[in-house]
Amino acid sequence: MRIGTIKPRPGANRPSKRRGLGPASGLGGTAGRGHKGQKARTGGKVPRWFEGGQMPYQRRVPKRGFTNIRRTGYQVVNIASLARFAMGETVSRETLLAKRLIDRVDLPVKILGDGELEAALTVNVDAVSASARQKIEAAGGSIAVAEKRTYRARHEKKAATSGKGGRARA
Repeated sequence: MRIGTIKPRPGANRPSKRRGLGPASGLGGTAGRGHKGQKARTGGKVPRWFEGGQMPYQRRVPKRGFTNIRRTGYQVVNIASLARFAMGETVSRETLLAKRLIDRVDLPVKILGDGELEAALTVNVDAVSASARQKIEAAGGSIAVAEKRTYRARHEKKAATSGKGGRARA
């Protein structure tokens, strides 16, 4: 047996239906589309979400909640996972990524307090929970958390700075 002699099993492949090619195709007349109606016509497609004209689902169901566009999505790491670090090591986004505790270096990281910590570590991440802070400091470690970005309220004016021309705004 060679690769060129392999054939599909009998009955596995069928000839394609030759639609709209007269009575000899076995689909003469309507070509398998039934009689009349929107779906029998050329270009007669019905969207998948169309419910025949009744009130659609996305309008029947009441709307609840909202999506906070300013939500910060943290990559979380528990204290128990920090056992991979040696005494005196620095915990940062780069070192967490190297030890495969987080997936991305461009998203903020938060340390949570689940587990125990023996080694004194220098933690330099974006956020630390209160229980994690307590456990890190109890083990003799230190924490350096970056300042959170603050947003100006819409009604407040921007601080006067020099623009393109180098002049200060009045």
